[in-house]
Amino acid sequence: MSPASASRGPVSRRARVLRVLGVTPLVRRAAAAPQGADHVAEPSAVASVPSASCVVLLPDGGGARELDLLGRALAAYGPELARAGRIPVKDGRPATPVPPVRAYLVFGQAQAHALGRELPAAVMNQAQIVLADEPSQVLASGAGKRRLWTALRQLRRALAERA
Repeated sequence: MSPASASRGPVSRRARVLRVLGVTPLVRRAAAAPQGADHVAEPSAVASVPSASCVVLLPDGGGARELDLLGRALAAYGPELARAGRIPVKDGRPATPVPPVRAYLVFGQAQAHALGRELPAAVMNQAQIVLADEPSQVLASGAGKRRLWTALRQLRRALAERA
C-alpha cells in the first residue's frame, strides 16, 4: 500500500469536505442494456417528462471561466441543478421569457430586478428566489465563493422540501 492511500484511510479528504459543505456526491449506476436494438421510447413516455424545477438567471456576456465555475458548482449539487435552465439577462431584460418554476437562482441585483419585472406577483410568491453574487465577483474572492455555496445549499433544501 502506498503512503498516499494509507494516509487517506477509509474516508477521503474530498468526501469529508463534501460532507462538511452539505453536498451529497453522486455515484454513477451501472447502465442497463436495452432490450433490443429496435427499442423506441413510446410517445406517451416522452410527453410525461416533468417540467423544470429551477431556472438560473445570469448576466449576459460571461466569460468562459465564469460559466465553467457556474457549471461545476451546479453539477456538484446534483442533476436537478445541473440541468437547470440558464437565462442570460442583458440591459435589464431576460433573453427569453422566464417560465414559472419552483425556484430561481439569480446572480446579481440587476438580474433580480429583471426577474421581478418579468414574473407576476403570484408566481414570485410561490417560488423560492435565491440571490448570489455575480459570477465575476464569485471568482474574485473567497467570500463570494462561500456565499455561492450557501446559496446553492439553500436552493437545494428548498427544492427538496417542495418535492
